[in-house]
Formats: sequence, structure tokens, C-alpha cells
Amino acid sequence: LKIVREKIGKIRQDTLTVGDQSLVEAITKSRWLRPFPKVRYTQSPDVVAAHLTEGKLVVFVDNSPTAIMIPTCIFDFLQDTDDYYFPIATGNYFRILRMLNMIAVIFLTPGYLLMAEGDIPTHPRLEFFFPDEGYSMPLFVQFLLLELAIDGLKLASLNTPSALGTSLSVVGALILGQFAVDSGWFIPQTILCMAVLALAGFTQPSIELGYAIKFMRMLILVGAAALGVWGALAALVINFAVLAATKNVVGTSY
Repeated sequence: LKIVREKIGKIRQDTLTVGDQSLVEAITKSRWLRPFPKVRYTQSPDVVAAHLTEGKLVVFVDNSPTAIMIPTCIFDFLQDTDDYYFPIATGNYFRILRMLNMIAVIFLTPGYLLMAEGDIPTHPRLEFFFPDEGYSMPLFVQFLLLELAIDGLKLASLNTPSALGTSLSVVGALILGQFAVDSGWFIPQTILCMAVLALAGFTQPSIELGYAIKFMRMLILVGAAALGVWGALAALVINFAVLAATKNVVGTSY
């Protein structure tokens, strides 16, 4: 409590331009090389009460309906309120499934790239999932373009009227996906991998952590494309080093 009060007291600005987010930026001193979220946001009273019961703090900002919960660690972002409203076995199942999805999101495309390029041996029964014909663009370029395309579709959906959002998303995905395969830009396997990643990413309740995981995956993908298995391992070590060096608001381990 003393540390948080000192951090808030050292803010030298008359107004918070973006409300609670400006306060978070001022007290966390976020660095762009560490994309992991430092605070949790919520509008649910039960979540705030549970956070306080655990001995942590909650900060309210004037003119903002969102509560800021601090300090946090990475495992706080892997749980959801609904986990506690189900029976113990069901809630733990959802949490384990969410963690497994996070691991799959990180390693799916780099692992597929390494197996398709022959850097990692595969089981003969999995050969059907790898391209047996030539393709016009390298797999790394295909994955990179699809990463950007998915984020572009997300941004487009935010500005689409709600009455048309679902219909345009489904029709757009079908038309663009089929055209991309028929034109030879992409192969069906890469589109399937990215579709699985997009769906698995929605299992994470924290949008900030979802994009941090995305950056981890892209770094491993770049390492795998550049240096094969050793490049992927080097990128994985860098990711863990950044994660280990990240500190929460009060300076303790993330």
C-alpha cells in the first residue's frame, strides 16, 4: 500500500488523458519490450471482493467504470470468474484447458513450420497434414501474412455495425479463405492452423495477455524460419528471459 501510494503521489500531471490507462502507464513505467500486462481490469464487484480477500489492492479512477487490481502475476490472467461458479472439477478443467490452449497458441505455427521443413521428424500418420506439392510463397511468409490479416479483420469488425458484424465476418472469412487457396497464395494447412489459433486465442479472458502471447509466437516463428530448431530454442529462451525480467507494480516477481 505504501509503495502504490508513493507511485501515485509522484505523478506530475494535472489530468489523466485516457483515465485509468494513463494512471497505469504512470505507475508501471511500461517498456515496449515487455508486452505482458501489469494490472487486471474488471467491472465485476465479486472479482474485486475476491482480489481484496487475497490481500491485494484495488484502485478506482474518477470517471472510469473499471477497477484496477494490483499487484498481479501471470497466473492471475489465466483464470476467469466463471471458474469459481462451477463445481471444483469443472472449474479446474476449464483452467487446465485454458493453459493447454495457451501452450498450443505459442507453439502451433512454429512447430508446424519446423515439421513441414523437415527440421523435426514426424510420425508417418501425420504426413497427410503437410503439403505434398509445391507452394508459391514460403510457409513463414504465409504465416506472417495471416497473422496480420487476422488482426486486420479484428480491427474491421470493431468498426462494423453490430447488425452486420457476424454475417460479414462469416462471409468474408469464407470468400477470402477460398480465394486465397485457389489463387495459390496460401495452402489449406496454413489457413487451418491460423483458424485454430484465432479460436484458441478467445479462450484467454485477458486481451493484453493474448497479444503478449502472440508476440512470443511470432518471435519463435522468426527464429524457426531463420535458424531452424536452434533459432526457435533461442527465441524461446529470449521469451522466458523477458518474462522472468518482468516485474509487477510493486516490483515483485511477475
